[in-house]
Amino acid sequence: MAKLTLPKPDQRAAGLREAQRLKMTRSAHAYVRGSTAQFYEWLEASPGKVPAGPAVWICGDCHSGNLGPVASAHGQVAVQIRDLDQTVIGNPAHDLIRLGLSLATAARGSNLPGITTALMIEHMMAGYEAGLQGETLEPDAETSPKEVRRVLRQALRRRWKHLARERIEDVRPKIPLGKRFWPLSDDERAALSALAGDAGVQALVTSLRHRSDDARIEILDGAYWMKGCSSLGRLRYAVLVGVTGDDGARESLLIDIKEAVATAAPRAPGAKMPADHAKRVVAGARALSPFLGRRMLADRLLGRPVVIRELTPQDLKLEIETLTHDEARRAAHYLALVVGRAHVRQMDGPTKAAWRAELARNHSRTLDAPSWLWSAIVELIQSHEAAYLDHCRRFALQAPAAA
Repeated sequence: MAKLTLPKPDQRAAGLREAQRLKMTRSAHAYVRGSTAQFYEWLEASPGKVPAGPAVWICGDCHSGNLGPVASAHGQVAVQIRDLDQTVIGNPAHDLIRLGLSLATAARGSNLPGITTALMIEHMMAGYEAGLQGETLEPDAETSPKEVRRVLRQALRRRWKHLARERIEDVRPKIPLGKRFWPLSDDERAALSALAGDAGVQALVTSLRHRSDDARIEILDGAYWMKGCSSLGRLRYAVLVGVTGDDGARESLLIDIKEAVATAAPRAPGAKMPADHAKRVVAGARALSPFLGRRMLADRLLGRPVVIRELTPQDLKLEIETLTHDEARRAAHYLALVVGRAHVRQMDGPTKAAWRAELARNHSRTLDAPSWLWSAIVELIQSHEAAYLDHCRRFALQAPAAA
C-alpha cells in the first residue's frame, strides 16, 4: 500500500479547497449544506419576500446536518442545534427557509415526488408551531424519525472508548496522523501546549463530569483536524488532554478548537452582539442550545478568535440523506420543533403571539404553510440545483480522474 503523503502546514490550503469542492459534488443536498453564502446572497437580492420576524438569536445555517444529539455538562442528552458558526441576532424566518431548503433537497435526493415535499413543508410548519407552544417530543416515540431514534439510542450507549476509536482510532493517548489529522507547525504546537496554563480552559475541562476544580491538566497531543465542509480552511485542531484528579488517576479527553470568523447571516437592525466572533458564537449557542453552549469557551489562539469545547461521546450528527415518504414528514416535524423551541425560549409572551400571528398569515387554499416560505424554497431549489450542476461540471473539467 502506498504511503499517504500528509500536507505540511504551509501546504494545507490547496488540500482543503480540494476537499471542500469534492464534498460539495456528492449530491445537491451536500452542496446546499456547504453553500451558506449563496443562500444569503439570494436573501439579499430578494427584499420584501420574507417577513420581518422578532430579533432573536438564530442558527444562521439551519440545515438538517447542523442538528443532532448533544450532551449537557451533567450527562443529559437532547437533540439541539449543534453548529453555531453563523449564529446572529436575526430573523427566525431565515432558519425556517434554510431548514426547508435542506429538507426539500434531501427529499429530491431520495427520489420522492413533489407532493411529498409540499407535505413535508406543511409538517415542518406544524412542528415549528408546536415548538413555539412549548411542546416536547419524546425521542423514542413512534412519531419520531427512525434516524433520530437510532442516533439517540446510540448516543446514550456511547462512552469515551467509542469516541476515541471513532475520532483517533485507538484508546491510547495519541492522535494518529492520516487523512483526517495533519501535522502541526512548531508555532501551532507551542500555542496548543500553552493551553494547559489557560484559566479558561482549566475551568472548561473541570466543569464536566464533576471533576475537581484544581485537577491538573496537560496537553498530550494535538493535530490539525480536516473536518467539516463550509468551514474548511479555518483553523481547526483536535487536542488530547490529560486530566489528573486528587486521587492521582488520569483520564483523557478530546478537545475541539475551531476558528470563528465573520458570519454571512445578516443581523437584525440595531442588534447588539459581541464584536469578537468567538464570543458571538458562544452567546448564540447558550441562547439556542444550552447543553452545548455551557460547554463552550471563547478564546484566542495564534491571534485569532477560536471556540473551544470538550467533545463528548454523545455529540453526534443526524445524517438525513435517504428518506421515505413517512420519514420525510416525521423528520420535518421533529427538526422544526427543535428549532421552534430554540427560538421561543428567547421570546416573551407578546413577542411570541405576534410571531405566531405572522406565521398564520399568507396561507394559500392548497398549502397549509405560509406562501412566502414555499415560494422561497422553490426559488432556492432552482438556483442551488443549477449552481450544483455547474459546480460539478467545473470540478469534472478540472479533475476528471477524481470526478
